[in-house]
Amino acid sequence: MYIQVKKTIFTKDVFNRVSEATEDRLLNQRPLKQTSRRAFIQKTALGSAATVLLPSCLGAARPARAKNTVPISGHVWVYASNFPPHWDCTPILESVFSDFRYAGMDGVELMEGQLRHDDAVQRIGALSKKYGVPVTGSSYGVGLGMWDASQHKSIIKDLETVVPRLAQLGGTTFGISVGSKKETPKTEKELDAQAYLLNIIRDRCKDHGIVANLHNHTYEVANDMHDLKGTLQRLPDFKLGPDINWLIRGGVDPLSFIETYGEQIVYLHLRDQYADGVWTEYVGQGSTDFGAIAAALRAKEFSGSCAVELAFPAKFEPQLPLKKTWKKSRKYVERTFGWS
Repeated sequence: MYIQVKKTIFTKDVFNRVSEATEDRLLNQRPLKQTSRRAFIQKTALGSAATVLLPSCLGAARPARAKNTVPISGHVWVYASNFPPHWDCTPILESVFSDFRYAGMDGVELMEGQLRHDDAVQRIGALSKKYGVPVTGSSYGVGLGMWDASQHKSIIKDLETVVPRLAQLGGTTFGISVGSKKETPKTEKELDAQAYLLNIIRDRCKDHGIVANLHNHTYEVANDMHDLKGTLQRLPDFKLGPDINWLIRGGVDPLSFIETYGEQIVYLHLRDQYADGVWTEYVGQGSTDFGAIAAALRAKEFSGSCAVELAFPAKFEPQLPLKKTWKKSRKYVERTFGWS
């Protein structure tokens, strides 16, 4: 296919490469500093630029490419953050799959809220097929306290719905957040209860061909990693799916973490921030030393999978359509980590 522009003939492939290079030069700028770095509120621009000419190029899905050596999925948080308090982005799931198709993501990591709907398998499966983007897994644990034995019965009942549906959709990873205890650090008895439930979750996942992993926020790694260490003392072989940015924000050196626990890491979440702690619009825009992190993972022969998880500061005004933010993030991760 050829496109004529000002009497000069370009192949479609060359046109796309030139357009992407120009886009990267023009848009690789830091947005204005936001007033809040902690809140999880997003105002997104999900639409693409209006297409006047060359519709086959502007907004076209990324051409098929070889599968990444380490698959790079996207987590749905940046969409779900628009739907408090349950963070269920089911109403805009088509935008998720459409954006990920455009960006060339290797898959979608869901949250449990999308899997609780009675028509979840049919609805999500249809979108996955339509856009050619597989479901790779789900995070789990929003609003739950696994250390609280009184919640165990309801959590186990919920797992009986969520885990089989994830398996039906082809998901194979399950990132577990154990829940924070606001007032004081968890007691030994509470850590025992947490480990008891985690063992049940791991077994349920294994029964359905899914690998459970511990996904951290800051509370698991605060106080010299009291929470995470307490879990691993009781379940020393439990797989890990660390969020690199939450490690940094929790005061943990990600290089030391990878050195200590690298053999257990099967999954990663990647996000970026500036030196002052403000989250960036896309991965590769901030001060995170991803080159050193990539080297540490190579030293441990990491062969799992990962997800980019975007999060925007409060009142953030995106400079790019979200689909392009994903694309820039994916390209940076591929290039920096060598996962292509």
